[in-house]
Amino acid sequence: MTLHDAIARPNLRLSPSGLASSSDVIEVMAPAGSGSAEAGSGSSGEVRVFRLDQPIVITIDGPAGTGKSTVAHRLARRLGLDILDTGSMYRTAAAIAIDNTIDLEHHKRLLEIVRAAHMTFNWKAQPPEIMAFGKSYARRIREPDVTAVVSQYAGIRELRDLMVGMQREIAKDHPRIVSEGRDQGSVVFPQAQVKIYLDASADVRARRRCEQLKREQNVETDVNKLRTEIEARDANDKARPFGALTCPKDATVVDTSELDLDQVIDKLYDIVREKARV
Repeated sequence: MTLHDAIARPNLRLSPSGLASSSDVIEVMAPAGSGSAEAGSGSSGEVRVFRLDQPIVITIDGPAGTGKSTVAHRLARRLGLDILDTGSMYRTAAAIAIDNTIDLEHHKRLLEIVRAAHMTFNWKAQPPEIMAFGKSYARRIREPDVTAVVSQYAGIRELRDLMVGMQREIAKDHPRIVSEGRDQGSVVFPQAQVKIYLDASADVRARRRCEQLKREQNVETDVNKLRTEIEARDANDKARPFGALTCPKDATVVDTSELDLDQVIDKLYDIVREKARV
């Protein structure tokens, strides 16, 4: 039984001998003598450095187009944790505003209807689906009109305050979680045990977005136009006076420009294991 096998099967755990035993606990192991404070005194076996049955918050931040959502979902699944896609929450708020003809300036009305929507996630779906007014918004939030304005709605201070509170409440109900967004490690969960910041060049992100649109929607898009839009969104996200896109001081930066998806997942998994030794 390998470490990967144990993680793929949440009802198993690795014992010091490397064998699996029945449990609802997954233990991530590191070789003895690896530098861990728990490594013991020269034992040739393995020692536990991290228990996934205990509360753990892993944050993944970064600009648009770095693959945060896909990476976060894959990493959470590999570690046996829940996933919080905060971007989908802001997209849902923007979709609600569009569908109810609420202008950006009408903050009070926007907050009223977002609260009334009882935004939540269907945790039984894989990945979890964002819900509002008792129905799924998973498809609606990916439509072009929402994408075009979500950054503007996300810049509303009152809405961000509401969302931050909602995200922290979700983490109370799901205390073992990977949370991805733009301000997760800096604002929402500043005490997170592991913070990761994904990055990639604007050229690479534009190319990936073009490929995604072609693959998922059969839409041909001008890569230069997309790059300009991405650069403008980066500038807007970083310029916010609150909830701005920023790299937390204690985050590990991972540039994904030259990495494929599997390589990114492996790298982040290794980071989680290394951080867990501290």
